Amino acid sequence: MKTVHLFTDGACIGNPGPGGWACILRYGHHKRELCGFEKQTTNNRMELTAAIKGLEALRESCHVVITTDSEYLKNGITSWIQGWKRNGWMTKARKPVVNRDLWEALDEHVARHHAEWEWTKGHADHQENNRCDELATSAARTQRACS
Repeated sequence: MKTVHLFTDGACIGNPGPGGWACILRYGHHKRELCGFEKQTTNNRMELTAAIKGLEALRESCHVVITTDSEYLKNGITSWIQGWKRNGWMTKARKPVVNRDLWEALDEHVARHHAEWEWTKGHADHQENNRCDELATSAARTQRACS
């Protein structure tokens, strides 16, 4: 099974407001950068979208090491989601899970792979995280996509 490293980030100008997402896929010496935007969204939706888009880009089942600076994303997919599904997509406070559509999509994509989640501090000395932040912020500002 191939090991792919996926780095993700999301950005939003205002929250809600124009948003951008970005991811970097690394396999051996190969590198692919993806990014896109939404005209009206939230930062959390962009964080989720970055992970989904990165996983969608994989053509086969892989061991994927996913690095994010979003505790919301990492905790949501590794811990909270099991309770949400058990409780009919309701939180402990008996409120509907925010961004359910994206959580369901992410859960579906993660199930295709052996996923390992890592958290990194944002805006620190992590080269790929900083590059994803740059791409996501640029996409949000200019509302354009890159590949």
